[in-house]
Amino acid sequence: MTLDERVLVLPGWLGSGPQHWQSRWEALHGFVRVQQSDWEWPLRGDWMAQLEDAVLAAPGPVRLAAHSLGCHLVSAWAAHSRHTARIAGALLVAPPDLERDETPLPVARWRPALRQALPFPALVLYSDDDPFATPEASRGLAADWGAAAESLGARGHLNAESGLGDWPEGVARLAALAAR
Repeated sequence: MTLDERVLVLPGWLGSGPQHWQSRWEALHGFVRVQQSDWEWPLRGDWMAQLEDAVLAAPGPVRLAAHSLGCHLVSAWAAHSRHTARIAGALLVAPPDLERDETPLPVARWRPALRQALPFPALVLYSDDDPFATPEASRGLAADWGAAAESLGARGHLNAESGLGDWPEGVARLAALAAR
């Protein structure tokens, strides 16, 4: 499937390996990964600057395909950028609950989660058995972000281990965001 806009892929903490749906989308569809200087100890401001640069470098409208901590990157960036009008939509997959006691320190440093409404169409996809967020926490983030929310059932963290493969259904949801 092709999209009219450039798609920026936003992995979460530790990045996305070769079998992750984000990496597969890059290979299959030519989507562009926003590279971060440090995947192990993510600094919110640094990650936001990289996203800002990538959005400004895009020739036209942009769609965002975020996973895990990448979802919080979208929220933090949108709360501070003057260029949010360039975003045609954001697919936010498996955002972690940053307030959980079990949150790893590199991710916990992103507390508090920014919960302002996003100024562009967004969809949160979550799993009923995600080890990093309850369904209630995922729906709460979606509501605060002004995003639609949809459960994909019991699929873990919606990563490579979830068996999504090339995940054409995810690409279709990303493409449909402008219609919301």
